[in-house]
Amino acid sequence: MNPWPVVKADLRALRWVAWVTPLVIAIAVAVGIAVSAQEAALRHAATSAADDFDLLIGAPGSNTQLALTTIYLQPEALPLMDGALLNALAGDERVAAAAPIVFGDSVRGYPLVGTNAAFASRWGRLSPTEGRLFTREGEAVIGADVQLRLGDAITPSHGLPIGRAADAATEQQHRHEGVQYAVVGRLPRLGTAWDRAILVPIESVWETHGFGNGHASDGAALGPPFDARKVPGIPAIVVKPRAVADAYALRSQYRQKGTVAFFPAEILVGLYRTLGDVRDVLVVATALNDVLIFVTTTMLLLALAGLRRRRYAVLRALGASRVYILLSVWLGGALILGAGCLGGLALGGLAAGLAGYLVEQRTGLALAVDIGLPEILGVAVLLATGSLMALLPALASFRKPVSDALR
Repeated sequence: MNPWPVVKADLRALRWVAWVTPLVIAIAVAVGIAVSAQEAALRHAATSAADDFDLLIGAPGSNTQLALTTIYLQPEALPLMDGALLNALAGDERVAAAAPIVFGDSVRGYPLVGTNAAFASRWGRLSPTEGRLFTREGEAVIGADVQLRLGDAITPSHGLPIGRAADAATEQQHRHEGVQYAVVGRLPRLGTAWDRAILVPIESVWETHGFGNGHASDGAALGPPFDARKVPGIPAIVVKPRAVADAYALRSQYRQKGTVAFFPAEILVGLYRTLGDVRDVLVVATALNDVLIFVTTTMLLLALAGLRRRRYAVLRALGASRVYILLSVWLGGALILGAGCLGGLALGGLAAGLAGYLVEQRTGLALAVDIGLPEILGVAVLLATGSLMALLPALASFRKPVSDALR
């Protein structure tokens, strides 16, 4: 005999319960999926953003803050180290390239970063999608997400960026009057916070703040060699070593004499460990929540099976076998639990995508959120668990004597 007519009749009799129960299950399952997918996407995006920062050198302080400010442009005042270090690195045979990084100004809420053209092009790997790189003071190159156009003249404001919706009056009060940059190029999209940055020659930033240009004369070309007596302090230097052995040698050398040096991966490992601990707590809490929802749903199905015991007894009296009753009850419960799990997979993907969008708006990191094999396997386990739990009300109906149910 075909059990589907009985299953459909039971689901119609449940009315709103047949819709609300899968929705509750879907929400519980979606939380776990969103946490897992979002954590994996954030880890991948953070690692990709650090690829261009082989070795970081800075003044003694918090290595974590130095990495967050330099790589992810999280606003924070950093201690300064002796700028004469730029000449030492420029003449070091172990260094393929080195780039100073300075902060402190902003334009329309976008951070303005002083560096050199070599780093702006990521050591020659990037070419502007519009215009060209800066070649002299007073020129600027913008990231892919900066809402400016080539040829725009911009005036920086002193202080940390406060977002694109910056208060125009507040920015006006802190402007460096008489200082202007001309936008000459736009970089391709990187999927990092640097897509929202404005890059200018470091000499221009020094002169804006009254420190000179770091050279012996005003007409000197950009970049090293600098005049060691005139180079201002620098918060960070990005170094590209020629070889792995050179990287470790430089890291060891500049971990003393008033500087710190580290690989960004060293910081990311600690951050990932913390992030992983938080994820584990959330996953355990979500798992316990799923168990509670599944147990509650099973108890509801048991109660509903008890209310329908007379219907099943009539079917038995008309000749239906116990296996037929078991299959009918199990299919109804499995459909409710299975619909909740599959709905949770879809809802979890949407939640992870929304969370990724919010993180990108906040940090600039482009998160490629994807529902992968771990999330699918997790839902498969939940489906199997739900199918087994749906057997409980089915077995209760299977064991019920016909005479007792009809009485």
